[in-house]
Amino acid sequence: MQVVVTRPQNAAVRTARKLEILGHETRLLSLAAPEHDVEALKSALAVRHSAIAITSAEVARVFGMVGEALDRHLLTTVFSVGRASAQAAAEAGFRTVLTPEGDGRDLADMIIGHCRDFGMPAEPILYLAGNPRAPGFEARLKEEGIPFRTVECYRMAPRIPKRSETEAALLRPVPDAVLFYSRETARTFFELPPLIEMPERFLSTLMLCMSPNVARGVPQRFAALTVVAIAPNEESLLDLL
Repeated sequence: MQVVVTRPQNAAVRTARKLEILGHETRLLSLAAPEHDVEALKSALAVRHSAIAITSAEVARVFGMVGEALDRHLLTTVFSVGRASAQAAAEAGFRTVLTPEGDGRDLADMIIGHCRDFGMPAEPILYLAGNPRAPGFEARLKEEGIPFRTVECYRMAPRIPKRSETEAALLRPVPDAVLFYSRETARTFFELPPLIEMPERFLSTLMLCMSPNVARGVPQRFAALTVVAIAPNEESLLDLL
């Protein structure tokens, strides 16, 4: 299949390798780019906390930019959503990384269970977050009264590619499928000129979404072509192909 990957460039390259192994042809059309705030992360780590929570591998990548300031935190437990985030945290040097299958609410449930087993933490959990992000993780912790502090250490900025890049990815020929990892990226995709000017060209293209929340960024016109992964991870997303 001809598959378009809309992830940020570094992540898209890794996904492309997986797709090529599966026998698909890949086109990269990155529609977002991370802007890291290393100083925010350093300041956050300097304030007392009981554990660290992350819901994105992008946060874990910022760990590699902190340098020696990270060393004294490597024995802190990290609660992480997804294998990619957990692997990135482990590669940064954290000794204990706990991860559930599922999304942010599932991670919150893991933390809630941990607190029931071992008691409420004396210090808040440090939630290292991005912007934008889904609200489920924070909302679930608030429901249960779990103390936490949110610090944004990266932002995903929309990236609007040049028209020539867009047309090369989407019209030569029209792809069989497009992979969406975030709701914001899906929205950006459907605002690209080919989708605005000739949407009928894409009425046979599968719109594959990592989660129901991501699928909400797909216009109703393409609902019949929209498929949501069974679980919110890349393995389940690629299984849709």
